[in-house]
Amino acid sequence: MARFEPRRLEDLVEILRWAAAGRVPLAVTGGDSKAGIGVPVAAEHELSLAGFDRIHNYEPEELVLTAGAGTPLAAVEALLAERGQMLAFEPPDHSRLGGVLAAPDAPRAGTLGGVVAANLSGPRRFAAGAARDHCIGLRAVNGRGEPFKAGGRVVKNVTGFDLPKLLAGSWGTLAALWEVTVKVLPAPECARSLLLFGLTPEAAVAAMNQALASVHMVSGAAHLPAGVAARCPALAGSGGAVTVLRVEGPESSVRHRLAGLQALLDAGLPGAGLPGGGLLGGESAPLDDRESRALWTAIGDLTPLPVAPDHELWRLALPPASAPAVLAALAPQFTSDWLLDQGGGLLWLCCPAGTPAESVRAVLATCGGHATLWHASAERRAEISVFHPQPPALAALSRRVKQSFDPLGILNPGRMYREF
Repeated sequence: MARFEPRRLEDLVEILRWAAAGRVPLAVTGGDSKAGIGVPVAAEHELSLAGFDRIHNYEPEELVLTAGAGTPLAAVEALLAERGQMLAFEPPDHSRLGGVLAAPDAPRAGTLGGVVAANLSGPRRFAAGAARDHCIGLRAVNGRGEPFKAGGRVVKNVTGFDLPKLLAGSWGTLAALWEVTVKVLPAPECARSLLLFGLTPEAAVAAMNQALASVHMVSGAAHLPAGVAARCPALAGSGGAVTVLRVEGPESSVRHRLAGLQALLDAGLPGAGLPGGGLLGGESAPLDDRESRALWTAIGDLTPLPVAPDHELWRLALPPASAPAVLAALAPQFTSDWLLDQGGGLLWLCCPAGTPAESVRAVLATCGGHATLWHASAERRAEISVFHPQPPALAALSRRVKQSFDPLGILNPGRMYREF
């Protein structure tokens, strides 16, 4: 297998025109941190975009950054941190799945283009949006070898079709991104968390929902069962399940809102049927800034979920209120390793290898959720539909979009759906 690594737009165009002329399929890659997600691509050659690894323009005052798609996330985040700014969608690093907990200051794996192409986002998604909501412009080359651009460097750019949102989450199947423009935001001065101990999944979802509906501007809400919580240094002595609520902002505001949040939850949720009339029953504690940041990095990166060789990891997106019932219905098929994030709207589930995909997805059919096989062996990913099957009308639309951008099917063929 040949590996192409262009560093200029002209070279990228030439490679794609050559591939189109010969109908040569290409595996489009960046930093390879997401190589284990999706159906393995059957391609004769690799097209690496890692050579587009420079930051082209950064305007802190305008909250806009433009960089090559192959620019490491670690470099982007380090530059933003110097000016007190951040990627608000909190891109996770899942390259360490199955490994040990990373140090809080460990460099992030992955590239800026890879995050956009996969539309990845972390625990702050429900408050700040996904990667596609922060990508305001891009430059790319389609499957015909034709360069194009979409959006721009202005946050309120609204001209033409919103192609950045279309290409975000396409996993390199529509075009080869070589430049990305994202909006950035000021980083919070302080981040603290409220820990709630010993809640059942039902009580945890009720507490998270009440917190998210409050005026206290919660930016993170997750629930970890006992075994998973024990793998987090900040929670190691909890001895049971832990629900975590994050509040960010100026320090004085954070202290005030955290106190208000605790008082709100101590008062209870009418009709919840919880012991003592309150959600907490006194079992709660605050977490300081340093430990809070480290904990939420671990939650976003899923490092408390070590996936053994005989297990696979599923990503279930569902209505938060449905999470306890889905957990109960799937209980016979998974281990004790699972994690609820984004207020209960995202369930990460460790299942024994070979768990029938139909069984997992059938449970979600009742609540309108969808399931993606996020981490498994290449053989397993080649056997089943990794991404949730699309309804016929949506599948037909996806095929037409693929035909428009990549009519010869040379870009990451079959990575998302085998038929295109």
